[in-house]
Amino acid sequence: MSSNNKVGFVSLGCPKALVDSERILTQLRIDGYDIVPSYDEADIVVVNTCGFIDSAKQESLDAIGEAISENGRVLVTGCMGAKQESITNTHPKVLGVTGPAAYEQVVNQVHHFLPQTETHDPFIDLVPAHGIKLTPRHYAYLKISEGCNHRCSFCIIPSMRGDLVSRPVGEVLDEAERLANAGVKELLVISQDTSAYGVDTKYKTGFWQGQPVKASMQGLCEALAQLGIWVRLHYVYPYPHVDKIIPLMRDGLILPYLDIPFQHASLKVLKAMKRPAATEMTLDRIQNWRKLCPELTLRSTFIVGFPGETDEDFDELLQFLHSAQLDRVGCFQYSPVDGAKANELENPVPDELKQERWERFMATQQEISAKRLQDKIGQAIEVIIDEVGEEKIIGRSAADAPEIDGNVFIEPNSSVSEGDFVKVKIQDADEYDLYAVVAE
Repeated sequence: MSSNNKVGFVSLGCPKALVDSERILTQLRIDGYDIVPSYDEADIVVVNTCGFIDSAKQESLDAIGEAISENGRVLVTGCMGAKQESITNTHPKVLGVTGPAAYEQVVNQVHHFLPQTETHDPFIDLVPAHGIKLTPRHYAYLKISEGCNHRCSFCIIPSMRGDLVSRPVGEVLDEAERLANAGVKELLVISQDTSAYGVDTKYKTGFWQGQPVKASMQGLCEALAQLGIWVRLHYVYPYPHVDKIIPLMRDGLILPYLDIPFQHASLKVLKAMKRPAATEMTLDRIQNWRKLCPELTLRSTFIVGFPGETDEDFDELLQFLHSAQLDRVGCFQYSPVDGAKANELENPVPDELKQERWERFMATQQEISAKRLQDKIGQAIEVIIDEVGEEKIIGRSAADAPEIDGNVFIEPNSSVSEGDFVKVKIQDADEYDLYAVVAE
């Protein structure tokens, strides 16, 4: 049994927070700490919080309370830590609080409250070159920037994480290459606004493998395509320059998949949300993208019940769903977020009406999604295997991001292992998932 000091870690929230957790854990391992899976074994516990909406804040507070109850020595970091009193008012016993992406401060706090008792030998206690990962071995999140330049009225992320700060393109690509060399077969590119990558640095050229690479979304995607693995883009705003990425998808260089948070379709509501979007152009753009790359999968998220949303606005949203024929869609009922400008807007939508609109929205989209999946029956497609069990195998197609999209459920087959790419034949479908057998 190792005599190193032991750290327990609880990671909550979005993939961007998960990447923060991986970075902190990697540094702690480099510094000689052991990472342990239970409160009992831990000498101290770090909780990485989410502070985006009220339910996430409550989940974070509950997790902190549990850690204090079970262990007693707790450090808190993450988005909720941007407002320290929101944590210390409820849990005054926490040892320290830091905000999002505060990697060095968290590590310094661990060193302060749990100093190393033995000299760490990095040649014996090896840490993998790609760092500590919290995802399965075959996929990983690649965070390309911090913060956001938008000021959407329902969002407080810029107040927590600041304005857009793009990572140097060479640094991003070096990390991607290390992950690929470590066996990662799918990279999920994440940020607050992936299509704005490089705006803050005026698209400053960097170097990778001795070649110049422009720090733009296109330059990054062209370079990532050289790794020969799946590359999936998340949190993309539909700016005109996204058009230049579609040929890379058509040519099989990156996955034909775009995660675009449209949030609404009514121009009036989008204006109240302060979203950088115009729906008429969006529909034209979707149509042009699909002409160029017919296999393109589009996923999005929407908010119903935003203050001032009328029946006409909501009907316009449903019509947009019918016209856009999006493949994967999530929907949230608007809820006030502490510090968000939207709280000041007039004409809040009653909770009962929010629920009714959400149900109508989901029913409409389920019908669309089900039909689009039905059209895949009989096709042979490639999937990546996430899980192999005795009764079923779970995989994902190019159209499915982990955790948020559907799955491909495959009949047992002894030749299949986790992380494999496998050709399967689709036999059935429902509103969200596909059912298949391994192709002969």
